[in-house]
Amino acid sequence: MRRGACGWLRERKVRDLVRDKRRLVEVPYTATLAHTVNALVANCVSAVPVAAPPGQWIGAGGSMILESDRATGAVRKHYIGMVTMLDLLAHISEEGDQNHGAGDESSAGPERDLERRMSVPVSSIIGHSLEGLSLWTLNPTTSILDCMETFSKGVHRALIPLESQTNHAIAVELAEASPGYRMLTQMDVLSLLREQNQELKGVLSHSVLELGAISEVIFSVSKHTKVMDTIRSMAAAGLSAVPVVEAPSDDQILQDGRGKRLIETFSATDLRLCPVVLLQPWLSLSVTEFKERLSMRGSNASIAPPVAGDDPTPETRRLITCSPETSLSDAIESAVSNHVHRLWVVDGEGLLQGVVSLTDMLRVVRDAVLRAEQELEGVVQHG
Repeated sequence: MRRGACGWLRERKVRDLVRDKRRLVEVPYTATLAHTVNALVANCVSAVPVAAPPGQWIGAGGSMILESDRATGAVRKHYIGMVTMLDLLAHISEEGDQNHGAGDESSAGPERDLERRMSVPVSSIIGHSLEGLSLWTLNPTTSILDCMETFSKGVHRALIPLESQTNHAIAVELAEASPGYRMLTQMDVLSLLREQNQELKGVLSHSVLELGAISEVIFSVSKHTKVMDTIRSMAAAGLSAVPVVEAPSDDQILQDGRGKRLIETFSATDLRLCPVVLLQPWLSLSVTEFKERLSMRGSNASIAPPVAGDDPTPETRRLITCSPETSLSDAIESAVSNHVHRLWVVDGEGLLQGVVSLTDMLRVVRDAVLRAEQELEGVVQHG
């Protein structure tokens, strides 16, 4: 069965996962940050590729990902990078640093000037975070197993061309031209693994602890920490989410979260459904006050459920946790069904022990099926 699972993951291709996905959500390079946030909100995503006219820009990381006319083959647009909610956070925090040093009168600068800062073109903030510089495309004939290798290294999403100009399949490409693309995410691959639970039962039945899926390095913030300080620290550390813990405020905003009582999650996507007019005065709130106000606002609004593979709606997200003994199957089920990108690992008393990310889940599944296949081949050769 294990050997069959590995073979099955090699036979299935990424094009199978994107065949029925919706049209690619993108923004033009001239869009303001405010317009970009509107696109993220309307489509329930946390990242969008940025499109520009061909021949005028160097793509992120030297990439050359183009959209061409299906009939003539003429290039119509060039995807120059990816903008994530973390890029927006980094932009907000950088501007906040500049204003904070200007004296008492400007101490409220980040709140007052946020609308002005959100009017800059989105092209100006590409690369503020490492992920924004990572614009990847996968050949449509790439196997799910090879895709898992890419995603297990921290790549969260990749563009899949509808028609590839590359005849040979390689895992990651920086040059591509196609009449259209679809976005493939880590969540899409995990959703497939959940559907094929029986094929992978030999791996998924083991606990996250046994498989080595738990990361014990956890940066957390106190529930008393202000939103602006949290944003600044997250952007500096390249974190898209942090656990909020029961702990006193500290000069060091990011604290070691292990052994502390978990309260909730503060994520970059929490800012996605907070309009600029509300975000301005809310930046000085504590993270718990901010979450409470978001929750109250969400309870008074009609929130559409997220589409499979898309990102969670912050107001409807519960605190999703697991224990070290939770099976990987149950962990994947929790992540996919609740549309969360990580599970906080807690002990029986609710104290934080670690985190299992989607990257960790894909990594241990791939490693386990490959290891099982190698062991089986060794037995056959020595038999």
